[in-house]
Amino acid sequence: MTIQLKGLNDVVELNNGVHMPRFGLGVWQVTEEGQVEQAVLSAVKAGYRSIDTAKIYGNEDGVGRAIRDCGVSRDELFITTKVWNADMGYESTLQAFQTSLDKLGLQQLDLYLIHWPVEGKIKDTWRAIEKLYKDGKVRAIGVCNFHIHHLEELLKDAEIKPMLNQVECHPLLGQVELREFCQKHGIVVEAWSPLMQGNLDLPELAELAKKHGKTPAQIVLRWDLQHGIVTIPKSTHENRIIENADLYDFELSQEDMALIDGINQNKRFGPDPDNFDF
Repeated sequence: MTIQLKGLNDVVELNNGVHMPRFGLGVWQVTEEGQVEQAVLSAVKAGYRSIDTAKIYGNEDGVGRAIRDCGVSRDELFITTKVWNADMGYESTLQAFQTSLDKLGLQQLDLYLIHWPVEGKIKDTWRAIEKLYKDGKVRAIGVCNFHIHHLEELLKDAEIKPMLNQVECHPLLGQVELREFCQKHGIVVEAWSPLMQGNLDLPELAELAKKHGKTPAQIVLRWDLQHGIVTIPKSTHENRIIENADLYDFELSQEDMALIDGINQNKRFGPDPDNFDF
């Protein structure tokens, strides 16, 4: 896959025609008072237009305040949140969505996701999310942390195909088979923890960082984008937020990409979606 990248305004077209920014800000674990607001405001000022939160992050209200205070019109922003495991099920998902919407202070959400594939709850939850989509309360819908077998099971009965699958994905966990499956079915892949929770001290990344005059983090994020993977690195520091987005004045060659691809160890820093307990 060859992706032509121009800048932070680059978008990917989801399978329902909605355009989503290829690059955004994640706000997992950003819970200190005022911290998430400052991170979102810094990101929007730097040109970011996509913000990814979740009920379980405990910061939807702070994200909502930043959205209202950022000085950018609502229709320029792409806001994602997720239904948490304890809220899965048909009626409870509908209620959880409204709670999230109220905390964010929005009339409509851009993307709503199932956070984890909770056994026995996926299909009822997806029916509720389909209803939210049909009712115009959310512009796009999808899932997180779904392996191929989870997607296959969902697709058997789904009236509406997921538009996106957000998964742990980085050079040490390349997710090649899953990415190929999603591409075949028109499902965009988005990476959480793209920077391997800071575990960037790898010789291959150091070599490419030196070659291109960039940081190892920038090398990884550029690798994501050139593979067509939507990416949402988290940071609370304005200088790092700006640095993370400084990806458009260089290009990784096919050899560079292959070198990074070769790092894969199928290593997770987060839970395995087939074995999680929360």
